[in-house]
Amino acid sequence: MTQALTDHTSVHFGTDGWRAIIGDDFNTLTVARVAAAAATIFREDHPAPVSASAPAAAPASAPGTPAGSPDPAPNTIIIGYDTREDAGRYAVLAATVLASYGFDIVISDAYCPTPTLCWSVASNPAAVGGVMLTSSHNPAEYLGIKLRMSDGGASPASFTARVEAALNDQAPACYAEALANFEVAVNGTPDAPARPLARACYLHFSNLVAPYLTHLAASVDVSAIAAAKLRVVVDPLFGAGRGYLAGLLTQLGVTVVEVNGAQDSSFDGLHPEPIAPWIKRGAQKVVELSFDACFITDGDADRIGAVDAQGSFVNPHRILALVIAHLVEDKKLTGRVVRTLSGSNLIRLQCERLGLPLTTTPIGFKWIYEQMLAGDVLVGGEESGGIGIPTHVRERDGLLMALLLTELMAQRGQTLQQLVSNMLAQLGGFEYARRDLRLSSVQKEAFLAAHVALGGTSIEPYTKRFESIGQKLGALTREDGLKLEFVSGAWLLMRPSGTEPLVRVYAEAPTHEQVEALLNVGCALVTG
Repeated sequence: MTQALTDHTSVHFGTDGWRAIIGDDFNTLTVARVAAAAATIFREDHPAPVSASAPAAAPASAPGTPAGSPDPAPNTIIIGYDTREDAGRYAVLAATVLASYGFDIVISDAYCPTPTLCWSVASNPAAVGGVMLTSSHNPAEYLGIKLRMSDGGASPASFTARVEAALNDQAPACYAEALANFEVAVNGTPDAPARPLARACYLHFSNLVAPYLTHLAASVDVSAIAAAKLRVVVDPLFGAGRGYLAGLLTQLGVTVVEVNGAQDSSFDGLHPEPIAPWIKRGAQKVVELSFDACFITDGDADRIGAVDAQGSFVNPHRILALVIAHLVEDKKLTGRVVRTLSGSNLIRLQCERLGLPLTTTPIGFKWIYEQMLAGDVLVGGEESGGIGIPTHVRERDGLLMALLLTELMAQRGQTLQQLVSNMLAQLGGFEYARRDLRLSSVQKEAFLAAHVALGGTSIEPYTKRFESIGQKLGALTREDGLKLEFVSGAWLLMRPSGTEPLVRVYAEAPTHEQVEALLNVGCALVTG
């Protein structure tokens, strides 16, 4: 489990954090090095309180904090972890390093969703940031680190670049103590609450989840939900939402059956991503039980997917379009909508119908976060299912989105299938699909050199490739990968992943057949 002090693992923060295989590049030494680098940058931005002789404790009323001074200094870092192997133990190791820099450390006493951590940070006036031990939607053998700012939002590229620059090949001075805490601290299974170490009184453990769930329940129409007597399947894909979303919906009067909710750090071979083919069990269960819907969250529960009563997948584009209408028409809110380059035309049409400004960013929620910082954002969402409402927290929240869909069904007296059908009849139908191509580094670099790095906006080199499938190319951009837009309204995007050795190929068109044809050409372009 431990690593010799000759580790030279390179660390790169992608679109949302650094991720690696547990026991390989993700090892105790590298995690300690990353924690030390993050602590260095957090400390540069938040110098230690001059008058403090010891790390200040935040008030008991602030979520995720131990009891203490009523006037806390901004000196707290909150740490959470998901359901992956040894995630809680790595959280303690990172916490020990961060504490050595003089921060007051609060650790979740059990696994928690990433939005729980983010909301806890944003709600705590003493918090300068957060650290989440998770690998989100990646397979079970991966673990990673997400860094969060004092408002709970994703760390911008400028911050993570400084963390990378601060990385030291040497172990931090407290490494032996951190390793000892790792070995005996929190159990390896994240179900049982973590407990303070007798020799590590500087580590505080707190229930982050309970106040967060209370806040979520207060954000929806409890009476309408209870009266609707809805029945839903919840599929957390063995991730950090397990038990929490199902329990909250049950508390609100919804009949709930949870699948893939056991403790299993292998995720039973599933990838915890709320898209096909990983949603099969939830889709089968909702049809088997004749329930109203199925809600699926990813490994750290910041993403959402859904299935209707017929077992049909409701992709995140459609979920975002439904949520936009719900916020504006039912909750009487307004503001800008933010989507990424892979966002559906359905979002544009919904915004045009409702008179909302629309902003498009590169892929990655950190770009949506930057727009949220600029202000006047109602909601922001991405193709992968990450949707966030900045008045809640400047971060994605899969549990909140499930609650909003529940509230929408309850208030309008419609099933999820009816809501989607009515929306598509109003806006027009679009079909969407994505393929992930796992490539060698040579193949990936060849694609980038041939189609992305060269720059330019000329469509001439690509027009003939699409004539055979009846698509007339209208424009292209290389803002984030290569995106081709067609006169028919269809589009094709080819983009290298920021966290995995693959290129993702996305397409949207009026019909499934057109989508598949576009994906075939796109995959051929990527592989050469």
